[in-house]
Amino acid sequence: MHEFDSKDLKRLFGIPASQVRSLIRAGHIHPLKKAGRLSYSFQDLIVLRTAGSLRAAKIPAQRINRTLREIRESLPGELPLSGLSIIAVGDRIVVREGQALREGDTGQYTLELEVIDRGGDLVVIDKQAQNGGTAGGTRAARRASTNGVPAAPGPAAVAADEAFEKGLELEDTDPAAAREAYEACLAADQHHLEARLNLGRLLHLDGRLDEAEKIYRSTQSGEAILSFNLAVLLEDFEREDEAMAEYRHALALDPGFADAHFNLARLHERAGHPKDALRHLLAYRRLMNES
Repeated sequence: MHEFDSKDLKRLFGIPASQVRSLIRAGHIHPLKKAGRLSYSFQDLIVLRTAGSLRAAKIPAQRINRTLREIRESLPGELPLSGLSIIAVGDRIVVREGQALREGDTGQYTLELEVIDRGGDLVVIDKQAQNGGTAGGTRAARRASTNGVPAAPGPAAVAADEAFEKGLELEDTDPAAAREAYEACLAADQHHLEARLNLGRLLHLDGRLDEAEKIYRSTQSGEAILSFNLAVLLEDFEREDEAMAEYRHALALDPGFADAHFNLARLHERAGHPKDALRHLLAYRRLMNES
């Protein structure tokens, strides 16, 4: 397995040596000493990636270490810290566990929202269900006209939106009914991206991988997030070569998709391709610096 040294860490994450030493003392990373030098595994890199992202968000190093320690103490013994997604929302540290987000300091659950402009529509997305390496999908979306004149939707569009809203309301209480609602939405509007993402995610979480794959593949929308989610699904199938192809397709559609680079780096490292792993890690780092 390829290992990474301190020069790699500096290039990838820009983390000062003092903070790396602090993370080592706290037990968050476990480098091996070889020939007088410290070498870091890819698992260490995942934790360092998290620390680097929090540092870039102006979270103090002391608070990062305290949060990582508190999170580690709250985890069951068999779950590694690197299995979590830890992000900054404003000046807060938020931990993603499965489909839930909670504040690292208080333990309170929260929502992460993002507003984007998609094709002339303003879309408010609950990023709690989107991916970083998980089978993500859009949990909530609301459309509004951006030109001051609301568009008059046709009957099919109205039926699709009503079915989508029903699916959102049912996800937490009745996932099976939510899946039926998303299927009805897609029957009325086969191009409804949010319904397709959510249906694929629910099928994936329910272990119905073949059905989820069919949902992701039965469209030619050209959306990078669909290719990314399909890649995550293919990893669960242990079809890693196909997963890598889908991550590359996601990057062809959206060259700024940083997490696709990171997941490709992980798969290349696992496949014994250290140069390709490092190349994608450096691309990930460049994109994170630009964001």
